[in-house]
Amino acid sequence: MAAARTPQGATGTGGSKGVKGSRRLSGPGRPGGSLRAVGRALHLPFTGTARGIRKATHAHGAGESGLGKLIELHGVNGAGDVMITVALASTVFFSVPTDEARGRVALYLAITMAPFTLLAPVVGPLLDRLPHGRRAAMAGAMLARALLALILSGAVVSGSIQLYPAALGVLVASKAYGVVRSAVVPRLLPPGFSLVKANSRVTLGGLLATGIAAPIGAGLQQVGPRWPLYGAFVIFVAGTFLSFTLPPKVDSAKGEDTALLAADEEHLHGPHRRPVKRPGLRTVGPAVTHALAANAAIRCLTGFLIFFLAFLLREHPMSGQSAAVSLGIVGVSAGVGNALGTAVGAWLRSRAPEIIIVTVVACVMGAAITAALFFGAVLVAGLAAIAGFAQALAKLSLDALIQRDVPELVRTSAFARSETLLQMAWVLGGAVGIVMPLNGTLGLAVGAAIVGTGWLTTVRGLISSARHGGAARPRVA
Repeated sequence: MAAARTPQGATGTGGSKGVKGSRRLSGPGRPGGSLRAVGRALHLPFTGTARGIRKATHAHGAGESGLGKLIELHGVNGAGDVMITVALASTVFFSVPTDEARGRVALYLAITMAPFTLLAPVVGPLLDRLPHGRRAAMAGAMLARALLALILSGAVVSGSIQLYPAALGVLVASKAYGVVRSAVVPRLLPPGFSLVKANSRVTLGGLLATGIAAPIGAGLQQVGPRWPLYGAFVIFVAGTFLSFTLPPKVDSAKGEDTALLAADEEHLHGPHRRPVKRPGLRTVGPAVTHALAANAAIRCLTGFLIFFLAFLLREHPMSGQSAAVSLGIVGVSAGVGNALGTAVGAWLRSRAPEIIIVTVVACVMGAAITAALFFGAVLVAGLAAIAGFAQALAKLSLDALIQRDVPELVRTSAFARSETLLQMAWVLGGAVGIVMPLNGTLGLAVGAAIVGTGWLTTVRGLISSARHGGAARPRVA
């Protein structure tokens, strides 16, 4: 009989022995099974990590609302930006003598930042008029940086003039993404989420991605100056596609209007105020404007410290350390402080945001004065950590005030415009840091003056707001 003559283990329809034999060919100890086992072992770290990241970013309703996808997109943005930073730092900063590097970085800041500073006053209003293209705007910012990374990959080797216009495009696209992202977050809040909690998750996602990508970028830099830029190209292409996976509701302008960043009591309105006759005119109120000014002071100090310490530590590194290691220590300190501030902000939620801002700005001012008087490696690293902590916590407190005091109708616009102003403050601080003499005590004294000016001009208004206005306003959980 034909079925009886079929060899054991052959594949066919003649009986269960053939099926069992087929399974035995791919079982343990067989070539097919071994290859599949090796394949599973190789891709398990990647798939397992991806599943873990997706589980963390999509927790507590963030997956259903779309916030989880924004967290992942912001992580991609941070990873791509740090790749380009690694490549440009090696080309513009470390590869030439200090005086020449200072001139190059000054030129880089002027060429890349000045146009954005001049355009910043119109970026917010432009986004207000084009609210239906937020996903396209974020995808465009990603794609532009991907293409410019390829241009930079040639310029960093040849040293051609294309380096600076391409860097201009990268930075403007990065800042534009940041402004749009700030406007998108309010549209993706899960039920029961505050803006503080949502923004802290987005920020932490970006910080974690940056921390992972930075050593990878440094490793690629050892292979060749082009390779971090190739990595940035791949990352930003992925970000282009991820932008369109955000929910369509981020493009909807239904129920939105334009915010005016002014503390004009005549037009101030909201849940604790009476309606106004001109609903098209909106103001954010005195508490938000004072908080924005205090945040601008911290952001200005951050820009100042980045550029001033970069040159100071290159010329006078920490005792026993190279310039690169000294800068790395300060950078890690600032990153740890920023992450800690974000975590503390998420824990505090919106408890007394005015008092939090007053306190953290005072702490930064005190740290800057101490570091100026007793200049040393430990105090410089401590100042970087405290500045990072204060920047994160003050920004989350500003978010809480915007959610508390600014009506939902204009909240998205308020976020976009406030982020634009903070970017301008960073530019101003960076410019001051470049032109400062490389004297640690003098430089940090100037830094203390910057943040002290912001504190003195806002402390009275913030305390008054906390004392008289906070109790009457609904608290955001």
